[in-house]
Amino acid sequence: MSIENNDPLLKNWEAKSASNQKKYKHFLTRTDKNKILKKLPELNTEAFEKIDCLKCANCCRNFSPRFKTPDIKRISKHLKMKEGDFIETYLRLDEDGDYVTQGAPCPFLGEDNYCNIYENRPSDCHRFPYTDEDVFVKRPAITLKNSTFCPIVFYVLENLTK
Repeated sequence: MSIENNDPLLKNWEAKSASNQKKYKHFLTRTDKNKILKKLPELNTEAFEKIDCLKCANCCRNFSPRFKTPDIKRISKHLKMKEGDFIETYLRLDEDGDYVTQGAPCPFLGEDNYCNIYENRPSDCHRFPYTDEDVFVKRPAITLKNSTFCPIVFYVLENLTK
């Protein structure tokens, strides 16, 4: 997905990310996690200044967040639906027993890449791509997966591994 950015680091980011997965894994599992955590806030801010999520929306196009009970309550209330009807209309249980969207793209993603429930979106969406929290280092498998479709995760990893 084109993110229309002039930063040379972001040119062909998807191919670079694919070829650097082994390097990222090694880095995430062997580097002092506290050192990484100290650098995340600045790199997170920098990445979001350079990359416009609305030009990408890969997360919403290809994957589903978990919808936890508070998310379901909040969103169904916002949509003026009964919780059971909301679940039946939009969600399914995945192999881990979590509620996720029935398919991709997310049913709340508009053609303009805006989220139709943005103010009430699931906690996972609000926190994504976790580039400013400890999930980034505590769950390296998620970070690696996210780096394959999210240019912000790629950008942060590339700058951490320089």
